[in-house]
Amino acid sequence: MINYGKQTLETSDFKTVLKTLKTPFLTSGPKVKQFEKELVNKFGGNFCSVVNNGTAALYILGKALGWKKGDNIITTPLSFLATANCITNNNANPDFADIENKTFTIDPQKLEDKLKKKFYKAVIAVDYAGHPCDWKSLNFLSKKYKFILINDACHSMGSKIDNNFKYATYYADFVTHSYHPVKAITTGEGGSIISKNKKIAKRIEQIRNNSMLPTKKDGPWYYETHEPGFNFRITDFQCALGISQLKKLEKFIIARRKIASLYIKELGNDDRFIVPIEKKNYYHSYHLFPLQINFRKIKISKKELFGRFKRKGINLQVHYVPLHLQPYYKKKFNFKKKQFRNVENFYKNEISLPIYPTLTKHKVFKVINELLSLK
Repeated sequence: MINYGKQTLETSDFKTVLKTLKTPFLTSGPKVKQFEKELVNKFGGNFCSVVNNGTAALYILGKALGWKKGDNIITTPLSFLATANCITNNNANPDFADIENKTFTIDPQKLEDKLKKKFYKAVIAVDYAGHPCDWKSLNFLSKKYKFILINDACHSMGSKIDNNFKYATYYADFVTHSYHPVKAITTGEGGSIISKNKKIAKRIEQIRNNSMLPTKKDGPWYYETHEPGFNFRITDFQCALGISQLKKLEKFIIARRKIASLYIKELGNDDRFIVPIEKKNYYHSYHLFPLQINFRKIKISKKELFGRFKRKGINLQVHYVPLHLQPYYKKKFNFKKKQFRNVENFYKNEISLPIYPTLTKHKVFKVINELLSLK
């Protein structure tokens, strides 16, 4: 079966994890700190906290920033549930700004239309599929309208603007990553928060560890809590895997880009399909390859297409059901169909093709040939 995504693990990864498993540290230990340091060295910022998944990273950041009832936070409707859930789980009000039609990232003009009408405490932008947002415009808007700018960079580890890996921490106030198996690198499950703010970084550390506040009030063993908390820590052997994987990031992205170039070359001139673009001075990491299909021309539905490909041993995917169309957000916050037309049109036509570093050329052409055979 050809899946839409999967982890890429090599012998060196297994050796690194096994070596760490033989140490006294199975939970959080020196590998956690090492991974955090290497992430800062690679992507910029001043502080990093690695946590148990990308969803937790977003939630913790919102809590550390003090989001509360009455606060308004805006994001893209084209993302995984976690991007919006981190807002509602911190009791704030979610809102959305529609996407651009070329990069499928949040549209700065549509965002500003919202910002003119209401104060938003923060904006969460997502580098959808691995193509960076228009971060120069978003950064300009953050200064003009005084909001906190967050890059949910779960798709874009390894992407660049102006040949710079550190663009995310340059333009945004905070950056979150995910290390799920289908992402650029993996720790099994995992996530991280990169910050330039020491006070918020300390608060993130506290929330990560059951909201415990170490203090020497009664002795070196003593700690306090002033709020209920959770354990969001990650293990040392997971971070050992992350350290090993990070060394291969560029190699993994080059492999993804080669696969993307084959899809673009073979499908890009066919009027039944629209392939993703890469803007000048942007470097797409292709976490996903979102292909838009004119289903009227091929005369089958998306559901029928999925079934046909599955019978051929190819698992497609869709990214994503627009967040404002999810029943919870429609019912609780009164979002409606046709409210964000760009993302809704994109959703109707989008499928995600298989893409991961170990996907062979033979299998890529199996996917391509199945698409070209559609009538």
